[in-house]
Amino acid sequence: MSARELPGWVHISSGKVRDIYIPEGTRLPTGSKVPKASELTKSPDLTQGGDSQDGHNAPGSQTRLGDPAAPGSQSAADRLLLVTSDRISAYDFILPTPIPDKGKILNQLAIWWMKRLDTVIDNHLLSTSFDPADPLSVPEAVEGRAVVARALDMIPIECVVRGYLTGSGLVEYRESQSVCSLPLPAGLQEGSRLEEAIFTPAAKAELGEHDENISFERACTMVGVELATRLRDTSIRLYEQARLIGAERGVIIADTKFEFGLDRESGALVLADEILTPDSSRFWPADEWTPGRVTPSFDKQYIRDWLTSEESGWDKNSGEEPPALPEKVVAATRERYIEAFRRLTGEEPQL
Repeated sequence: MSARELPGWVHISSGKVRDIYIPEGTRLPTGSKVPKASELTKSPDLTQGGDSQDGHNAPGSQTRLGDPAAPGSQSAADRLLLVTSDRISAYDFILPTPIPDKGKILNQLAIWWMKRLDTVIDNHLLSTSFDPADPLSVPEAVEGRAVVARALDMIPIECVVRGYLTGSGLVEYRESQSVCSLPLPAGLQEGSRLEEAIFTPAAKAELGEHDENISFERACTMVGVELATRLRDTSIRLYEQARLIGAERGVIIADTKFEFGLDRESGALVLADEILTPDSSRFWPADEWTPGRVTPSFDKQYIRDWLTSEESGWDKNSGEEPPALPEKVVAATRERYIEAFRRLTGEEPQL
């Protein structure tokens, strides 16, 4: 999982999918640890110095929902280069077989979404393409699969929003008729549309470990009531707007996740990481959705299904590394990612 060398940038961390770089000659802020790709920067102690239940002392607590971060002049130390690789993960393993062009598809789709949702909240994007006049723009060698982003203090919560019942949410519902402590009506089944989208957060785990589904109350304990409420409300607003865009294009966004950080100067809440891609969302063709049965998807569910099939010969609970993907699975997965891009954007990805 070695990252390529890029002139003017120093590789500092790699995660399941992304490689992170900082500008050559800069250092991480004093006290920062080397960030994981899932963090982008260090996560702040959001409840330090106050009651973790009221959030009054959380950084940015005076910033209104959706306020622009007003980054001002971005110095080299304020920037991160995020390169999206062709690696793919499932069941918390990085699979040994990459999916060709996956990184470009994800990166370009995330940029497309951020530009359409920036009326809801500011995002971390600073540069999305190569500019020969700007040494801190995206390097030409990784143009199309990378962005230069604002360094943020990341919030250690994955903000999952579900509009339909499937996956781990369905498993939990069958056990308790609730998801993340949110009670749901009786009689729901695979693929049921929820009356209202629900916020089901997860506490971020170390690389290779499972993120932990948590209740909203637990999120309030972690980051304060005010910030947790802003995360919930912003995530649902983003999802609802994205769901409308998807519906216009015949795509159901069954569920998705967002990640946020706090601007280091203003304390404003900022949308970060990648959003609304086949890696972080379930995309279903609307004309094939029927409650009560599994819907075909334009995401990596296809890989999950193969890994748990008899054909793979792998037990996800064995602790052993998953097998290499056969060529047919690689090709079919790549085509699903391209089809998701086509359907949503009406364009072809630049590969």
